Amino acid sequence: MRRIAGNRAARRVASTLGTLFGVAVFVFVMLRAIPGNQITAGLGTEAAALTPAQKQALEQYYGLDQPLVTQFFAWLGNMFTGNFGYSARSQQSVLDLTLHALPVTFELAVFSIVLALLIGVPLGMLSASRANAPRDAFGQVVSLAGLSIPAFLLATTLLSIFAASFGFNPNGQGFATLIENPLLNLQQMFLPALVLGFGIAAPILRTTRTAVLEVRSHDFVRTARAKGVPERRLQVRHVLGNALVPIVTMTGLQFGYLLGGAVVVEQVFSVPGIGRQVLLGIQQKEYAVVQSTVLVIALAFVVVNLLTDALYRIIDPRVRAS
Repeated sequence: MRRIAGNRAARRVASTLGTLFGVAVFVFVMLRAIPGNQITAGLGTEAAALTPAQKQALEQYYGLDQPLVTQFFAWLGNMFTGNFGYSARSQQSVLDLTLHALPVTFELAVFSIVLALLIGVPLGMLSASRANAPRDAFGQVVSLAGLSIPAFLLATTLLSIFAASFGFNPNGQGFATLIENPLLNLQQMFLPALVLGFGIAAPILRTTRTAVLEVRSHDFVRTARAKGVPERRLQVRHVLGNALVPIVTMTGLQFGYLLGGAVVVEQVFSVPGIGRQVLLGIQQKEYAVVQSTVLVIALAFVVVNLLTDALYRIIDPRVRAS
């Protein structure tokens, strides 16, 4: 057993390292494929007026005069020593920027997942309780709306309605952390989390409905009902309890997505999260900011997947025994 567990751990470590290396290569190559660099982004049209000597000096300063392979492994080596690079735009190290932005995105992701579960799981169970009935149709409509309405459209619509009709726009006051001002922070997180949570609730709703319908068809459910088990206890403990693995898996995937995929909502609501940091880095062609931040997001996604895998090994003995 120890040998099997050791082999499984070794495979996971190798898979994680391979994934991170692949992400690093992909981001590095894609950034160089985009027209322009730090020099043209910083100087704009004035870059055309640079003399060859000035251009060469700036390329040496940014390391652009080195071969691409040298640039890549130099950046990767610096990452291992904790040197994530430097942002000329904000006059801060990328590590400091990430340490400030990552908790913000993590908080937004947690609130969004909580709202998504509060919407998706009950509606999924309601839909599965009577398939093809009006309640099932209602759940399918909500799911379709969550999947089809773009996040930027829903975000701008809600922001406009709440600001114009109710004078509610806490995001215009400057971002406050949960420690600095808990009440203002929760107000600023409400609309972004609602937008993201509504979109994420759709796949969670569909996964819940499918999983619950499958479990309800098993013999032990009919046996428990025949023995007189109360309906609420039957649905929560026996049906939902045995349908948790796909729900947890989907929730983990969506949580990992939120760590880097909330960029549009963060931009609309001026939330200084990790996705917005990547967007600003791309706009300014700050290679170090984008490369290092994306690699951190990829690492966080891998960690979330590992934790999700560990969680459903805890809740399902069949998976734990495999």
